[in-house]
Amino acid sequence: MSGSEDSSVQLQCCVTTEHLNASGQATRRQVIRKATVVLGRNEFQEIILRIHDGKVPQNYPLKDFKLFTKFARDGKCTVKLLPENIQVLISNCPPDQLSLFLRTLSIKHQARMGSKPLSDREKFKAGLPRSFEAISPLQQKDLQKVNELRSTCNGRPKGLSDCTNRTIGAGSGQQVKRSRSVCNFSPVKANPSKKPILSLPSCKLNQGQAAVLSAVLSGKNVFFTGSAGTGKSFLLKRIIGSLPPKSTFATASTGVAACHIGGTTLHNFAGIGSGSAPLEQCIELAQRPGVLQHWTSCRHLVIDEISMVDATFFDKLESVARSVRRSTEPFGGIQLIICGDFLQLPPVSKGKEKAKFCFQARCWRKVIQVNMELTEVRRQTDGSFISLLQAVRVGRATEEVTTKLTESAYRQVDRGGIVATRLCTHKDDVELTNDNKLQQLPGSARLFEALDSDPALARTIDVYSPVSRLLHLKVGAQVMLTKNLDVTRGLVNGARGVVVAFEPGKHGLPRVRFLCGVTEVLKPERWVFKSGGGAYLSRQQLPLKLAWAISIHKSQGMTLDCVEISLARVFESGQAYVALSRARSLEGLRVMDFDPRVVRADPDVLLFYKKLRKERLLMQTAMDDYVDSGNKENLW
Repeated sequence: MSGSEDSSVQLQCCVTTEHLNASGQATRRQVIRKATVVLGRNEFQEIILRIHDGKVPQNYPLKDFKLFTKFARDGKCTVKLLPENIQVLISNCPPDQLSLFLRTLSIKHQARMGSKPLSDREKFKAGLPRSFEAISPLQQKDLQKVNELRSTCNGRPKGLSDCTNRTIGAGSGQQVKRSRSVCNFSPVKANPSKKPILSLPSCKLNQGQAAVLSAVLSGKNVFFTGSAGTGKSFLLKRIIGSLPPKSTFATASTGVAACHIGGTTLHNFAGIGSGSAPLEQCIELAQRPGVLQHWTSCRHLVIDEISMVDATFFDKLESVARSVRRSTEPFGGIQLIICGDFLQLPPVSKGKEKAKFCFQARCWRKVIQVNMELTEVRRQTDGSFISLLQAVRVGRATEEVTTKLTESAYRQVDRGGIVATRLCTHKDDVELTNDNKLQQLPGSARLFEALDSDPALARTIDVYSPVSRLLHLKVGAQVMLTKNLDVTRGLVNGARGVVVAFEPGKHGLPRVRFLCGVTEVLKPERWVFKSGGGAYLSRQQLPLKLAWAISIHKSQGMTLDCVEISLARVFESGQAYVALSRARSLEGLRVMDFDPRVVRADPDVLLFYKKLRKERLLMQTAMDDYVDSGNKENLW
């Protein structure tokens, strides 16, 4: 399937249909491993679910049905047809496609609520020939019709409740309820003073991101890169959501980065420890029960923050993959989707020997088929600040860069009682700063303890979780949001705020005033992670962390409203760039002790990117010639 939004009414997945008896037991069962599911209309404009196995299509009218969507983010859902007592179980479906499919079904069904259903007699008298036409993608008129319907019911269609399993009837006036991870429009609250609004998704891929997704869906091994703020993590989530869940493994070089994309660490996936053991021993480790299942079932391997993966470890992974999968193909035939910026944080060196970057691995050129670079910066909007960051990224501390960053030391970035977050190079400095600042505030601290799915594995959860198991807060505590709660209101990961009060009552939840102007009572949120064995772990905690200081490593992927940076102890190439590029704007940035010598880029990385851009220009020229010659098929 293509990566376009137009595929929202068609799925490629595994389908199981079950005919049930009165007690709910399956009397007949059919499994189609590779099925096409299409949403369409018949000659009477009724919504039809068509399941095709490549031979004979099966049509099911969607009049009275129930949807089970609890596991939709894992690519699973069930449609139960109530009159026929048949249930259709959909699995191994790309989650984003399933999300679009369910949204289309929900809204198209609601938009038809005003139409009076025809009786069997009326259908017979009409004498229309049988037909089936695929439903068109969602359009603004569909949403407008549903919004009007909802407005007449004070924000909710009549009979709408908050259960996950929802019965949909021709005259029920009910909508499909889905988990927040599936639904792309905002939940609608019953509020007579405001009209509930549904809208089409606004976060669309730009041209560069769409080209990367297209290359991935064509089956190529892809490495894509880009400077900070070009939407790499956003694109990676879209890629993961466009691939079959059972055979797709999302990994990253660090636990926090893995949490951002809902995956596990690369080391946990591989199951070979640090990879320092001899190859034969690593192969034995990878053949242990559970670990071997990862390797053999994996068809698409996503690796984020590749800049921190050592070349030696990557080479060993490639050899292990070929051995345990018994394949001579590069990486054992697994499709690689690799993301990162080698001009950011490098691999951690062990001892005196400098670690090699992943692109210096012996197998790199053999396994990577397409190199692509994102160039449109989305985090910052000020062109001069973007230019400054681009210069720092490649290790150029020009006179203009030096002047602007030196002058920033005198800039007032604190506003409304919210002070700048200090980015530190060392973790110990962060903990010491936050603990001391909290103790200096008057009054006693309130303790908020996380609820972990398995308290015995709290240390494992700590590796992935962006929030601590224990969180101490006081009125006046400087805090940072660690999850996107409401992007439209500015409540995003990295948003800065200050605790202004605690709610009365048993839980005493904190009220936080954010720099974006919003004051919000924060409730616990849940993070779900995959452990090394593939089991799901979770942590439920307030989406906050103390923000007088954070480490540069922990800040990766964040956008900070006001930030103070001390670069005196920078010890790695790219570290100064990572710190500076966290700032949303130059006005919200204060550099305390800027020294042009801390602006460094690794010469090997600069040479790699120079070659990459040269190859891309040659490829682009060849592609343009190919299109000009009249060939407009899939260029990949």
